[in-house]
Amino acid sequence: MRHTISVLVDNRPGVLSRIAGLFSGRGFNIESLSVNETLDPTMSQMTIVTRGDDRILEQINKQLNKLIDIIKVVDYESSGSDFIERELALIKVNVDEHKRSEVLSIIDIFRCKVVDVSRTHYTVEVTGDENKIQAIIDLFRPLGIKELIRSGKAAMLRENKIKG
Repeated sequence: MRHTISVLVDNRPGVLSRIAGLFSGRGFNIESLSVNETLDPTMSQMTIVTRGDDRILEQINKQLNKLIDIIKVVDYESSGSDFIERELALIKVNVDEHKRSEVLSIIDIFRCKVVDVSRTHYTVEVTGDENKIQAIIDLFRPLGIKELIRSGKAAMLRENKIKG
């Protein structure tokens, strides 16, 4: 089962290396990793996507919590809480006079943004959940994708909804 884990850490050199070492040393794979400073520059927020059954994820959580620079660990799937997740993709897609309108139509439908244009390529920025990113990649693939870059997943818990 796939899990999205949020890890709040002290913003210090070597923290990312220790966390990556924990995963690799125990044979766990990191499918996606996103790290950045929080509003407090002394802390960073990591979003890690990995796979494993409940026993493996429990072991990962316990091992993460043992590390000195870890402030908080939350496995979003196991917490039962609702969360928001997004990722970014930059896709360089081939265009010519015959494909241009089809590419622009796909861009419009998916509410993407063209961030660079040449005579033979459009570079498209798309944000959304994993399914949206995959859907647009699948539509662009037959048209010819020259290059594809995907960020790691960013995720956060939703706030409680206002009851009225």
